[in-house]
Amino acid sequence: MPSSAFPDRFERTALLYGDDGFRRIRAARVLILGLGGVGSHAAVGLARAGTGTLELVDFDTVTASSLNRHPCARIQDIGRPKTTVLGDFLRDTCPDTAVIERQEFFHDDTADALLAPAPDFVIDAIDALNPKVSLLAQCLEQGLAVGSSMGAAMHVDASQVRVGDIRDTRDCPLAARVRKMLRRRGYASGVRCVWSGEKHPARPLPPDDDPRYDRGRVRNTLPSSMSIPAVFGFALASEALSHLSSHDRNHHA
Repeated sequence: MPSSAFPDRFERTALLYGDDGFRRIRAARVLILGLGGVGSHAAVGLARAGTGTLELVDFDTVTASSLNRHPCARIQDIGRPKTTVLGDFLRDTCPDTAVIERQEFFHDDTADALLAPAPDFVIDAIDALNPKVSLLAQCLEQGLAVGSSMGAAMHVDASQVRVGDIRDTRDCPLAARVRKMLRRRGYASGVRCVWSGEKHPARPLPPDDDPRYDRGRVRNTLPSSMSIPAVFGFALASEALSHLSSHDRNHHA
């Protein structure tokens, strides 16, 4: 049975991961980059499980189009920073989790500050290709545990969602681009990914040097609903919890 030192709301989590595993989860800090449909669900899953600290990173604000896949954004939140909307929700519902908000965009100039001190797990839910690859490469270089979301849009079949190493991804155009760009940097594996094997009508992607890949917006609008991004996000939360419960905290200088 779980220790009586844990509040009742964490009883089932402690039963699942064991007392020692849950203590590790309570002591952990997870960095989540990208708070759209995937990242926001990952954050909710981690907070509900009792993760000690969540650091939320996103430069963007809630838009009307965000509402069909965001777990906590309301009509009145349109125009507010995604970090603030999610942070307020988590503090209200999961007061045992410390929340740090950083309304920033991940790129080479902000990478060092955002990755320090070293988090115990990184969740990549960035939707811009170049910053995504840069983040994954830096996590691999620094030995940081990371889980990454591939393309969640344009999918409706939750049974086709897969979890595995980046080298094993199939039938996902975004994953193919990420694999290619990581190989150029000398990395062929080492990133845990969530992707869908569901095939859909091909939509040509812009070329690798298209400037839209460097930004977090101004891209083609892709169809999506809440269900598949939620599955992706909760799968990433599960990956993080499994890692955190079985590993001691990072102790980087």
